[in-house]
Amino acid sequence: MDTDTSTQTGRTISPPVFYTSAILITILVGFASIFPDVSQDFFSQVQAWIVENVSWFYILTLALILIATVFMAASRYGDIKLGPDHSEPDYKNASWFAMLFSAGMGIGLMFFGVAEPVMHFIAPPVGEPNTIEAAREAMKLTFFHWGLHAWAVYAVVALILAFFSYRHGLPLTLRSALYPLIGDRIYGPIGHAVDIFAIISTVLGIATSLGYGVLQINSGFNYLFGLPIGTNVQVILIISITALATLSVVTGLDKGVKRLSELNLILAVILLTLVLILGPTALLLKSFVENTGGYLSEIVSKTFNLYAYDPTDWLGGWTLLYWGWWISWSPFVGMFIARVSRGRTIREFIVGILLVPSGFTFLWMTAFGNTSIYMIMKQGITSLADTVSADTSLALFAFLEHFPFSTVLSMVAVCMVILFFVTSADSGSLVIDMLASGGKTETPIWQRIFWASSTGFVAIALLIGGGLAALQTATIASALPFSAILLVSIWGLLKALDTDSTKRILRQQSATHHPRLQHSAGGWQRRLRSMVMFPRRSHVNRFMDEVVVPAFEEVAEELRKQGYTAEVEEREDKRCKLEVQHNVEANFVYEVRARAYIRPDHMSQDSSEEDAEEREERKYFRAEVHLMEGGQDYDIMGWSRGEVIEDILDQYEQHMHFLHVVR
Repeated sequence: MDTDTSTQTGRTISPPVFYTSAILITILVGFASIFPDVSQDFFSQVQAWIVENVSWFYILTLALILIATVFMAASRYGDIKLGPDHSEPDYKNASWFAMLFSAGMGIGLMFFGVAEPVMHFIAPPVGEPNTIEAAREAMKLTFFHWGLHAWAVYAVVALILAFFSYRHGLPLTLRSALYPLIGDRIYGPIGHAVDIFAIISTVLGIATSLGYGVLQINSGFNYLFGLPIGTNVQVILIISITALATLSVVTGLDKGVKRLSELNLILAVILLTLVLILGPTALLLKSFVENTGGYLSEIVSKTFNLYAYDPTDWLGGWTLLYWGWWISWSPFVGMFIARVSRGRTIREFIVGILLVPSGFTFLWMTAFGNTSIYMIMKQGITSLADTVSADTSLALFAFLEHFPFSTVLSMVAVCMVILFFVTSADSGSLVIDMLASGGKTETPIWQRIFWASSTGFVAIALLIGGGLAALQTATIASALPFSAILLVSIWGLLKALDTDSTKRILRQQSATHHPRLQHSAGGWQRRLRSMVMFPRRSHVNRFMDEVVVPAFEEVAEELRKQGYTAEVEEREDKRCKLEVQHNVEANFVYEVRARAYIRPDHMSQDSSEEDAEEREERKYFRAEVHLMEGGQDYDIMGWSRGEVIEDILDQYEQHMHFLHVVR
């Protein structure tokens, strides 16, 4: 089915995607750097037109995405796994949360945790500034911009990619989201174009963020240590951050990105805890509860509020800007989340992504936002508001200045800012590498180095040429066409989930299962023998050769007589598979795998005292049935050839019934 040249030739890159992306990025960066004023004016006009004429589409898109995401978690689709039925999560919950949080919006919290609540407080969209009502509304708006809507966008893109890749064997690239709509044409020009768009969006998004972030890091170092602000210093900072990101990418996902993300989360928890303890603790805890309640009670009205009856420029400068930013970043963040989420159920996946990061974000915004507003309102530290108005990059450092051990806290904050940028850059480079290699996760080191360093070079070129603002505007404007693609992809995902869920229900409803077979021959004595028998690998291998394969061949031969294409495959790792082709419909797959378990032995010593050889000695094997959807958790070891054939026919009958239902 896969006609991509990278898979046919064994290459680790997809030439149409790799080279076209590199050329287009060079052209765009050159245009933005050589003609920064012209490019900024052009893209600003595009963005202004979007805000003026299609703001309603942005608002409606985010609303539909959140509704669809919650529906998929709450419905029967929530039980479907992102992978085979027998798969387990690749990462523990703590590591998983740390990685998606660092890639998702960790850096944003560092810069806007103080700045945004204060800016809404001193310049609210409606009402009087610097009042109690303005403070309450400032926190509601901050929660709204950083809450469920943002994570729903990331979640739905990640869900589309993970479902089609891990459940149906499609490449882990953005093109797979269109499979329900255009089928195998995703491997042609349309699929290439989608992946090229995703690469360009990711490279430019990371590069512009890296460029602006370095400006803010430079401001922080200047504020703390008097480091001069200038282009040369900023270029050195970009090179340093890119080098760290490249080192992390080279070490791989399980070591570099995972460990940096976990370190980031630990530092974030430490800084948050210190602010909670050293700040007005009781007020912050009460505010957290009230802020959350206010956000949830007004989520519907704020979601659909376009200020149609009271027009204001505030909407375009804040809410629509955020919505465009989340959508433009969703190909990168969504792909990364999908990469680390294999084996989770859809319900676990969505609930984890929506609630855990949002809950931490709300607590963070409350601690930093409410404390800063308290300083301005109650303690009369108006200089903090002045600093935020003048330069938002200094907001966090000006805020921490009023705490005990301010220098230590500021150093921790600077380290976190740098680490967040490194984790964003390295996770982004891994995503770009996957896109450019047709979804491969194991690629040569040179490719990872190429994309990691490319983002740094692009950031330096834009910084020197003055094109950062232009490409940031272009990146956000690109969210408009991707919004339309995303809505269509969600519709395709829902269709695929309905088909998958229907098949799951039919399989569960069927009473044709192996217990009937075990009772049919040998009675309860045979059933008991099967329960207490712990076969070695050699026993299962012999069973596969003498019973399973002949049973497969008999069924395949009969199906061929009926005009079907049926193939039997034996693998060296003792997996036997029978596959029946159904052309445009789902094929039938019945596979038997030898799977190892540790034998229960009440007389054995404690497992912690056993060496590897003893544990290997205690292993026994089961001959487990796997269908297209994954392992079915039952063992056919010891069955006769006739019983195996009967089970194949039972499962095939269910498959045919499923095809009849979904036609």
